[in-house]
Amino acid sequence: MIEGLLIGLGAAFSIQNLLMVIAGCLIGTFIGMLPGLGPMSIIAIMIPVAITIGDPSAAIILLAGVYYGAIFGGSTSSILLNAPGVAGTVASSFDGYPMARKGQAGKALTIAAIASFAGGSIGALLLMIFAPMLSTVALLFHSAEYFALMVVGLSAIAAFAGTGNVAKAVLMTLLGLVMATVGEGALFNMPRFTMGLMDLQSGFSFITLAMAMFALPEALFLVLNPARSAQGNGGKIDNLRITREEGRKIAPVIGRQSIQGFFIGVLPGAGATIASFLGYAVERNIASKEEQEEFGKGAIKGLAAPETANNAACTGSFVPLLTLGIPGSGTTAILLGALIALNVTPGPRLMIDEPQIFWAVIISMYIGNLVLLILNLPLIPYIAKVLAIPRNYLIPFILFFTLMGSYIGQNNATELLILVGMGICATVLKFADYPLAPLLIGFILGGMLEDNFSRSMQLYDGIGFIFERPMTLGLLVIAVLLVVVPSYRARRAKARQEGVAEGD
Repeated sequence: MIEGLLIGLGAAFSIQNLLMVIAGCLIGTFIGMLPGLGPMSIIAIMIPVAITIGDPSAAIILLAGVYYGAIFGGSTSSILLNAPGVAGTVASSFDGYPMARKGQAGKALTIAAIASFAGGSIGALLLMIFAPMLSTVALLFHSAEYFALMVVGLSAIAAFAGTGNVAKAVLMTLLGLVMATVGEGALFNMPRFTMGLMDLQSGFSFITLAMAMFALPEALFLVLNPARSAQGNGGKIDNLRITREEGRKIAPVIGRQSIQGFFIGVLPGAGATIASFLGYAVERNIASKEEQEEFGKGAIKGLAAPETANNAACTGSFVPLLTLGIPGSGTTAILLGALIALNVTPGPRLMIDEPQIFWAVIISMYIGNLVLLILNLPLIPYIAKVLAIPRNYLIPFILFFTLMGSYIGQNNATELLILVGMGICATVLKFADYPLAPLLIGFILGGMLEDNFSRSMQLYDGIGFIFERPMTLGLLVIAVLLVVVPSYRARRAKARQEGVAEGD
């Protein structure tokens, strides 16, 4: 390992590779800031550029820099415009955007930058130490375990529901799962629930749904509520630094979520999205009652948790990619294609046959996270000035990026009609106090849930796989507890309040 580290240090600190890290981080950050242009799109576009470089380690370092740079920068549009264009940054908008609305946009971006840097850096350190060992652990997970892991992810809905709103959150999650079934199924390559529309054959687009659930209702709210549009709180750009007390509050969150996010990222098929949702859910559930009330209204812990977890998971996802040749997400699948195009065979022998590539990529991740912090922190006052624009002028800006992001995602005009229809429905649901985040969680995890459930049913001839595999059963028990315990606590608190009222 020490010999490999020395080889990697020599390769990573070459002038060419340092330039590749900086270029990848810059491109990724700015692409991540634009809703609709996620890392998958830009990595796919840049593969021909990477192949022309010649040196495989430099090419992979460039593409990896774009990947974690996009996750790092993706929080900006989530925080400032409530328009998450990357699935891994959806959870960042739950508390990041309310902070921006309160006039704390600079502080929110600072927390996001620090949490992202810490998550990515700790993830890179853990990758360096545990990569060979974790590759064998990842092999223990099969379709049954991934199905159970998706159920655990769905059980996080209790964290996104307000007090007494767990039933509404469950209903919205089920609606998201139903929407995930539109298009071709996992068992049969036949379109279903498309109502005869060819444009729905591949299902609903995540980008379109994310924009419809978050960005479009926000623009409509600003139109319908002129007083809110005119208010100047969001335009104040001050208080960019976090206090010592706030630093003490988020430090344990960053520590916990760096480790949890990394280990979730190691599992093929999990990735940054599940890590961010679970990170948010865990931190809300273990917070004190007073802090729980703040979640969803601008809690710094609610922003630090998903930002740390998604960056740590992004780093962790390179474990199955490099050590097993298994892509853990759509983005790492594209990176796998790039590795093969560069005549590099990822797998258990990569560390032995081509250590300069393996270790150079890992060490470049730490350098890349440092570069991202240096690039982003000085830019925060300028990025936050987006909110200095009067709300009346910001509405067309939000609408433009929403429509552009949806159209670019599928290159299909029908997506715009779907976007508007869903946006209107989401606005009505928001007025009726239905949480929108569970719907998106159900949609994102629904496809993976169905795929793994179908494979498990085929492999074990029925639902018996739940009892045949102890790890699967254990994960499902955890999922049940994550839903039941918050509901029980809410009922108990309500009964206690009623008892106090009767005593008075």
